[in-house]
Amino acid sequence: MSYRYRATETFWESFYDLRPEQKASVRRAWEIFKQNPFDPRLGTHKIHRLSAIYKRTVYAVNVEDDLRVVFIIEADAVWSLEVGTHDLYKQ
Repeated sequence: MSYRYRATETFWESFYDLRPEQKASVRRAWEIFKQNPFDPRLGTHKIHRLSAIYKRTVYAVNVEDDLRVVFIIEADAVWSLEVGTHDLYKQ
């Protein structure tokens, strides 16, 4: 499926707070993500707790070590919600 990609203001705020090497890792993951958000190299997985809270399926991709990007899919749009550590899951 072909998706349109969007990011929330919260995502951009989180992204700009990252260290330069983390930003580079996110950009490398983005190259894979925009081809297929479910590419096995990204380790895409559902976040059940956030899905229950938001009453929609929330996913995360592994960028590096403890760095994740959380996203949702709405019709043909993929929304990147936030980037950060596992603490994102505790919202």
